[in-house]
Amino acid sequence: MIPPVDSFVCVLLCLFYGVSSEELLSLNGKWRLLNSNGSVSLPAQVPGCVHSALQQQGVILDPYFRFNDASYRWIALDNWTYTTTFTVSAELRVTQQVRLIFDGVDTVASVSLNGVVVGETDNMFRRYDFSVRHLLKDGDNVLNVALLSPLLYATERRRAHSSYRVPPECPPDVQKGECHVNFIRKEQSSFSWDWGPSFPTLGLWKGVGLEAFDALRLIQVSSVPLYNLSSSQWTVRVELLVDAVQTTDGRVTLSVQELDSEQTFPTRFQPGKNKNSFTLLISTSSRVKLWWPSGHGDQPSYHLTVRGFQDGVLVLSTESKVYFRSVELVQEPLPGSPGLSFYFRINGKPIFLKGSNWIPAHSFQDRVTPAVLRNLLQSAVDANMNALRVWGGGVYEQDLFYDICDEMGIMVWQDFMFACAMYPTEDDFIQTVREEVVQQVQRLKSHPSVIIWSGNNENEAALATDWFDIPSSQRPTYVKDYVTLYVNNIRKIVQEEDHSRPFLVSSPTNGAESEQEGWVAANPYDPHYGDTHFYSYTLDCWDWRTFPRTRFASEYGFQSWPSFSTLQPVSVPEDWSYDSNFTFHRQHHADGNQQMLLQAGLHFNLPNSTDPLKRFTDTLYITQVMQAQCVKAQTEFYRRSRSEIIEGKGQTMGALYWQLNDIWQAPSWSSIEFGGKWKMLHYFAQSFFAAVLPVGFEDDDTLLIYAVSDLSRDLKLRAVLTVYSWTDLDPVCTLRSDLQPVTGGSAVAIYKQPVAALLAGCGHCTRLTCVLTFRLEEEGGSQQGPTNHHFLCSPREARGLQTPNITAKVQEDPTGFSVTLHSASVAPFVWLDVGDIAGCFSSNGFLMVSENRTVSFNAWRPTSVAELSASLTVTSLRDVY
Repeated sequence: MIPPVDSFVCVLLCLFYGVSSEELLSLNGKWRLLNSNGSVSLPAQVPGCVHSALQQQGVILDPYFRFNDASYRWIALDNWTYTTTFTVSAELRVTQQVRLIFDGVDTVASVSLNGVVVGETDNMFRRYDFSVRHLLKDGDNVLNVALLSPLLYATERRRAHSSYRVPPECPPDVQKGECHVNFIRKEQSSFSWDWGPSFPTLGLWKGVGLEAFDALRLIQVSSVPLYNLSSSQWTVRVELLVDAVQTTDGRVTLSVQELDSEQTFPTRFQPGKNKNSFTLLISTSSRVKLWWPSGHGDQPSYHLTVRGFQDGVLVLSTESKVYFRSVELVQEPLPGSPGLSFYFRINGKPIFLKGSNWIPAHSFQDRVTPAVLRNLLQSAVDANMNALRVWGGGVYEQDLFYDICDEMGIMVWQDFMFACAMYPTEDDFIQTVREEVVQQVQRLKSHPSVIIWSGNNENEAALATDWFDIPSSQRPTYVKDYVTLYVNNIRKIVQEEDHSRPFLVSSPTNGAESEQEGWVAANPYDPHYGDTHFYSYTLDCWDWRTFPRTRFASEYGFQSWPSFSTLQPVSVPEDWSYDSNFTFHRQHHADGNQQMLLQAGLHFNLPNSTDPLKRFTDTLYITQVMQAQCVKAQTEFYRRSRSEIIEGKGQTMGALYWQLNDIWQAPSWSSIEFGGKWKMLHYFAQSFFAAVLPVGFEDDDTLLIYAVSDLSRDLKLRAVLTVYSWTDLDPVCTLRSDLQPVTGGSAVAIYKQPVAALLAGCGHCTRLTCVLTFRLEEEGGSQQGPTNHHFLCSPREARGLQTPNITAKVQEDPTGFSVTLHSASVAPFVWLDVGDIAGCFSSNGFLMVSENRTVSFNAWRPTSVAELSASLTVTSLRDVY
C-alpha cells in the first residue's frame, strides 16, 4: 500500500501531461520554536515534539532521568508556536490548487500562513489539509502553528461539559499524572498510565508539506482482497481517494501482472475529495499464494498497479503491494457448553493467537525509529509470537509498523484509541472522531496483518462493573453515550469502509452476546463468550485453578523490574535500593513493588545480601523470575485448554499477555525492557509459544502432561520424564509414556500418573528433594518442541539445593559468540546478563541439569570476546540468598 505521503519525500504519485505536474514541497526540517512569553526560543526539528527540541538544544536534560517527568511538567502547561519560512516557485503558485498538508499535529493548534489563519486542529490522529494557494507570495512565506497546552485545553473542555461528569476525572495519585485526558483526542497514556510517565507532548509529530496540482491529486490508495466462496474466486477491491479540481472523465486500469489479471474501468472524478471504488477480478487460472500468520506459512505479496488515463494520456500511475488472505471471527454455539466460541479462522484454518499487547515504544514518537520498530517486532517473532494487540490508549502506529507486521506474519488486533474511560459525545467531538476513524481505516485496511478492529479498551467493562461509581439513575445516560460513540459512529463507519474483517465494540467483551444485551453486557468478563482480561496479584500464580478458563485471553500478566543496566543510565547510586524514592516514584501501579515481593515470596527465598547494591540487583532478578514463571503457568494453561470443554468452559484460542514492550525504564508487565533487552519472561515465551509444546501440571496430586500442537500435520508423540535430585546432576530415573496420536491444532493429555507413584518408582526421591524435566519425542526418538520442567515443591522448600558455582567461558567462531557454562550442581533460573551490550541469548533463565551447557549470543552491535567476558554475569536462584 502506498501511504498518504507520510514523510513528504518528494515522490511524484500522479503525473499530469499537457497540464502541469503535481508538485510536492516538503516543509520538514528545521523550524523555530517559541513558548508563550518568548522566554524560550530555539531551533526545532519537524517531525518532532517540544520535549525533544528542548533536550536537543540543551534546555532540559533527559526527560527520563530520575524525577524529570515531574520536574518538566511546566512544558505541557505552556503554549508553544512552531514557525518556518519558505519560498515557492512561480510555477507552483500558478497551479490550480495548493494544499498545505499536516500528517499529524499534536494536538490543538491554530495554523496561519502569512498572518492569515487557514485552519485549526484538535485531533492527534487525523491528517489535515488546508487550501492556501491564494495566500502564497513571491519571496518569504511564513507558516505558524500555534499549539495550545493540552492540559489547559482538556481542563477547559471538561469545565464546559457541566451537565454531567465524564469519568475518570484524574488518574490515581500513584501515576503522578494529569487530568481529563478523555476530553482531548490525543494519546491517552501521554497524561500517564500505570506503566508510564506523564509527558503530554506538543508538536508536529508527522510530516508537513505543500501539494500543488492542476487536475487532481491522489491522497490514498487502498486494496482489500475478498474471496467469493460460491465462485471460488478472489477479487481485489481498490479504492482511490482523489482530490480533483474539476469533473474529470477517464479510464482506470488495475493489474496484478503475476496473476495475469487486468481490467479497465471508465470513471469520473468529481470536484473535491471523493472516493472511487473498483473491483478487480483475479484470474481463476492463476494459483494465488496466500498470506499466513508466522508459523503457519509464508507471507507472499503481489504488485498491484493502478494507472489512470485521460484522452489516452497517462495521468495517474502508482504501484502498491497486495496480499491475499481471509479472516473470520467465529462465534458459534459449542457442544456441551453454554455460550459461544471465539476464535479466528485465517484462510479457513483455525489459528491459536500467541502473542502480547503493544504500547507506544516511547513517550516521544519522533524517537521511535525504524530500527526500534524492527528490533521489537523481530523479538516478538523470535519468541514464536504470531499476534500483537495494538492497545487503545496509545497511538495508531506508523505505516512501517504495519509493513513489518505484514512481512513477518504478525497478526494485529487493532484497537481504536479509547481506553479506560467514558468519553463526551458533543457534536464537535463526534465529528473529529468520525474523521479520525475514516482516515485510519482507509490507511490501514490494505494490511493483511490487521485482522480485527476493536472500538475501545475496557470501556464496556468499566461501565458494566461500575468502575466510576455512577449512580444507577444516571447509568442510561452513559450507556447512551457509549452506544452513540462506538456503535452508531465508529462501528458504522468501519462497516461502511471495510467489509473484509470483523469489528468488536470493546475488549474485553462478550462479543455477539454483548450486542444482544444492548452492547453493554451484564458481565463482559464471562468466560463463556468473547475475550477476557484477567489480573490477580495476590493469588498463587502457580495454581492454574485461579485462572479463568476463557475462550480467548487478550490481557493477563504480572509486573517485574527491568535489569540494572537499563535503570543505571537514568538513576544515581542513592536510587539503587528497593525502598528508595526513585523506585517508589517509578512504580505507577498501586502497591506494585510490594505485590511483586509477596508473589515471589510464595515460592522463593527473597534476596538477603548485606551488600546493598547486590541486594537491589538480586531483587530485580527475583521479580523477573517470578514474572516469567507466573506468565508461563498462565499461558501454558490457556494453550492446553484449546481442545477441552470442562464444566462448560474452555476451547481457549488465544493468549496475548500484557505487555510486550516498555515506554521508559521502570517496573511494568513487559517482557522486553526499554531499549530492547529481553527479560526472563521473553526467553520463557520463546518456549511456551513454541509450535509444539509439552505442558505439565498437577491435579489432585496427579501429574498430567499435555502435548500441544499448532502444526497442520498430525504427530505421534510420547512424554519422556527425567527426575533429578537437587543434589546431583546425574538423573535419578527416566520414564517414557506410550506413543499417542496428537492431531494438528490440538492439545492432548499423553501422560497421567499420581506423583506419589511416580516418585515411589524412582529411587529415593521426595517432593522436596527432586525436580523433573520432560519433553516430547516421536517414535525414532527425535524431540519435538522444547524441554519443560515441573517443580514438585516451591524452590524455597527444596532440600539439597546448592550454590552451583557456575563458571562461564565466552568464545567466538564464524557463526558468532557462545558462552559455555560449567555447573557443580542442579541450578534453577540460570540467568546470563551482559549489561548494556545489545543482543539476545539462544536460551536464558533455564533450569541447568547438566554439568556443561553452551548457549549462543546474537549481538545486535559490534562486540568482542573481551567485552562480553568483562560484562557477563551469571546468576542462579541459590546465588541470591
